[in-house]
Amino acid sequence: MKEIHHLNCVKIISPINDNVCGHCLLVNENGRLILIDTGIGLLDTLNPSERIGQQLIELVGYRFDENQTAVRQIEELGLDPKNVTDCIISHLDNDHIGGLADFPSATVHVSEEELNNFHSNNPRYLELPLAHMPTIKTYQKSDVNWFGFEARKISANIETEIYLIPLFGHTLGHCGVALKTDNNWLFYIADAYYMKVELTNEKHPVNELAKMRADDNNLRLTTLGKIRKLAIDHPEIEIFGYHDIEEFKLYKN
Repeated sequence: MKEIHHLNCVKIISPINDNVCGHCLLVNENGRLILIDTGIGLLDTLNPSERIGQQLIELVGYRFDENQTAVRQIEELGLDPKNVTDCIISHLDNDHIGGLADFPSATVHVSEEELNNFHSNNPRYLELPLAHMPTIKTYQKSDVNWFGFEARKISANIETEIYLIPLFGHTLGHCGVALKTDNNWLFYIADAYYMKVELTNEKHPVNELAKMRADDNNLRLTTLGKIRKLAIDHPEIEIFGYHDIEEFKLYKN
């Protein structure tokens, strides 16, 4: 039996949107739990200045709530956080991996390019989210094709078919996650767009923010174009990102 829960594990107040979310997925596979991104962690909410830094907190607009962390939401669902065996990570920005320390025994799955980027002294990354030295499994370039995208199958001895899908640009190893449900595919594109309106309105103010935050904006725009095409060619695939609160409301359990 497989259940999929949609969790909002971040709250950000920004000039563009006064309620930016962090849309994570929790897959419950017969009691075994798999997280797709983790959001802000419990330790972040308890010691934000120490773990994130006041300058970044104010720059991003973080708002902290212990009950919004993945670990607390898992408990609220009546599940045991100790059963989180795997965390599949789109990229290593703090708002996506702050919660890793709450699941210290979980294996972290990430693209090889992203881990290399993390260790390249790129100033966008914080070191503390990986300071607990988790087991990390990296994924290299693959010949597997998923609807025109390169696909790297997650190796975790799980029944659910899950792929890392390279969507480079926001970071140099940024990936989406394709997950097979009983009848369809979910395609979580993480920060390949901040708001879904980017697929249809190239002049929306959020595009400037996305450009500023991209490691390679030309690559980001190429990725965005591929997602646009996929949305047109395959409307049956459910595409959603990380930060769009209106999108998240459609999936809220």
